[in-house]
Amino acid sequence: MERSYLIDFDKRLVPSPCFVVDEGAIERNLQILATVQDRTGCRILLALKGFAMPRVFPLIRQYLAGVCASSPDEARLGREEFQGEVHSHAPAFSKADLEVHLRCCDHLVFNSFQQWQRFQPQLKACTKPPSCGLRVNPCHSETKVALYDPCSPGSRLGIPKDKFAGQSLQGISGLHLHTLCEKGADALVRTAKVFEEQFQEILPQMRWLNFGGGHLITAPGYDLDLLCELINHFRTTYDLTIYLEPGEAIAINTGALVTTVLDVTENGGLIAILDTSVACHMPDVLEMPYRPEIRNAAIPGKLPYTYRLGGVSCLAGDVLGTYSFAQPLQPGDRLLIEDMSHYTMVKTNTFNGVRLPSIALSREEDNGVEIVRQFGYEDYRCRLG
Repeated sequence: MERSYLIDFDKRLVPSPCFVVDEGAIERNLQILATVQDRTGCRILLALKGFAMPRVFPLIRQYLAGVCASSPDEARLGREEFQGEVHSHAPAFSKADLEVHLRCCDHLVFNSFQQWQRFQPQLKACTKPPSCGLRVNPCHSETKVALYDPCSPGSRLGIPKDKFAGQSLQGISGLHLHTLCEKGADALVRTAKVFEEQFQEILPQMRWLNFGGGHLITAPGYDLDLLCELINHFRTTYDLTIYLEPGEAIAINTGALVTTVLDVTENGGLIAILDTSVACHMPDVLEMPYRPEIRNAAIPGKLPYTYRLGGVSCLAGDVLGTYSFAQPLQPGDRLLIEDMSHYTMVKTNTFNGVRLPSIALSREEDNGVEIVRQFGYEDYRCRLG
């Protein structure tokens, strides 16, 4: 993987463990996304579920139209802190949740006709109702991991085409589909072909179409021309405003997790215990699962010293993986785990009382690091009342 951080910051300048986000790398991704907006007239939103760091919202809103949310708190964060468009969708809304969304959102997407119909009184009572849409499920899978596949069999996400029979679309302004996870433009093209075949009679009645997230637009090798061609096809054919809502594409390759070796033991091989936790600080490593890169480390056996890296929690499976290093690891050594901005900081937890990593921001112009947030006992103590 090509390292894209603009700054080789001194790992000793931050607490450990600590997420360090590179502001310059974020802007590089945003510039790529801005070219897509310029070429197509589409509007790109930051998916807060993937990256929700208010400290960099002023930078992001220079390039993107707004945010998309999936909960009342995300919607409120978008309205109060981002100060752009706020779009929201959830598998289902409660009456109380919907009240918050109605105050905060420009677009509101319902996951079923039942929810859309149930909340008509609240929508009609709203002094400034959002533009409403429906999430559709084209039942076309491109994602191999079922946990992250919105189109897996029996999915609760989106309305299949056959459920539209006999339903009124009065008051519906747009359609939303989110079917991808870490995919290229070719996967979107295949999905869009199936979607268009199913919904082409409905699309002329709509004002907007949201292609959701899961687009790795800023990753090396992504086919920007193919993406723009697809967006322009739907925009011109059906006279639609097109939205995309990536999370990972905004924060991919923009940050790292600094961690410290606490101990080195041996049990059928060398084991290094870190002051971070996979279960608490990098849960996607276990859920996806995947093997993150570590700077200056390699696959087992490639370099002289190989270690199994374990986390600090009591969970037996709290293991990052096996890596090799040029020099022996010693307690106090600091490691840098790559690409830990997206879908990582937003998922951290305090299981076992493991303290959350600090958060820092690095900048190219002053070659410095700003400590944005540190966590303590009260953050753990107050969670459960």
